[in-house]
Amino acid sequence: MVDLQGQYAGIKDQVSAAIQGVIDTTTFINGPEVHAFQKELEAYLGVKHVIPCANGTDALQVAMMALGLKPGDEVITADFTFAATVEVIALLGLTPVLVDVDPVSFNIDVAAIERAITSKTKAIVPVHLFGLAAPMEAIMALADKHNLYVIEDNAQGIGANHANASGQKHKTGTIGHVASTSFFPSKNLGCYGDGGAVFTNDDALAHSLRGIVNHGMYERYHHDVVGVNSRLDSMQAAVLRAKLPHLDTYNAARRLAAAQYTQALSGIKQLVTPTGLCQTGMGVCAQCDCHVFHQYTLRLIGLDRDALVAHLNGLGIPCGVYYPIPLHAQKAYKDPRYNEADFAVTNQLVKEVISLPMHTELEADQIAFITSAIKDFINTHK
Repeated sequence: MVDLQGQYAGIKDQVSAAIQGVIDTTTFINGPEVHAFQKELEAYLGVKHVIPCANGTDALQVAMMALGLKPGDEVITADFTFAATVEVIALLGLTPVLVDVDPVSFNIDVAAIERAITSKTKAIVPVHLFGLAAPMEAIMALADKHNLYVIEDNAQGIGANHANASGQKHKTGTIGHVASTSFFPSKNLGCYGDGGAVFTNDDALAHSLRGIVNHGMYERYHHDVVGVNSRLDSMQAAVLRAKLPHLDTYNAARRLAAAQYTQALSGIKQLVTPTGLCQTGMGVCAQCDCHVFHQYTLRLIGLDRDALVAHLNGLGIPCGVYYPIPLHAQKAYKDPRYNEADFAVTNQLVKEVISLPMHTELEADQIAFITSAIKDFINTHK
């Protein structure tokens, strides 16, 4: 699914030198590499503050802690996403409120958000799922109307652009009040272990975040707020510094691979290929910088997904199902308030979606082999 060895081969000298530099200086925690990466990522994103931390899940938790959310406060997020998004809400004693998603973009449904808002709602967590920018302009308008915080989950979307109605573009993760991201190795910008970061343009919020990630300290042994131990180590920062200059190239390679997949698989009635969904009101587009294709995810119409998975695996082709069980049906997050009728899209998607290999080293012949295997399967299962 992800060719990290192939990617490493192209940057081996830079990465090796960066890691050796950390070893030579022995500044393993909060060293110069961490501070340099922070500044470089701020410049790339066009955001005032990047606060590195240990992983993407911590990033979400720290963001919610810094906003001062209290037990019982309701936080609305998408039902169709990875569990970390809702996990941190529950861990903090907040009340997760799951809502349905859009059938085309797979991102959170703005109308569903509005229906779910109550007097207890304090925040919205849109997820830029599979690398596609969520409809942030509409979400921010809704948040302003109801005086809510917006926490962007940008774990899958780093480098994507969001265009508003006037055509202005901003990087995902820089639009809400605060955002989180993950540098897990398989991400579009991934390190060689765990890592994450929080982004914000709010100076006071950034100050709170910096204290929280470091045991609540701004001065050694002076604990001003309740914090956690969540720091990006210097070796991971060094790897990320080596990879950040290549991020746009990596994302362009993913878009090219996605376009080749779509060209080969379009026009097949049993398949719905992914698209970029422009935020400008212009509708659906096949190639757009609002999508960085962390995953290339098909919908299967009337096909046996398990049989297709077995067919592909038998040919040595990996594939994945993200996500097979909706969050509202997970044992940890079941709630009697939920009505199955409110999750019609998610309940359908979990039966239909399948993700194909997607990474920066995909070559045209590999894509041709994968897509031919899918078409062969369809032709023999009509």
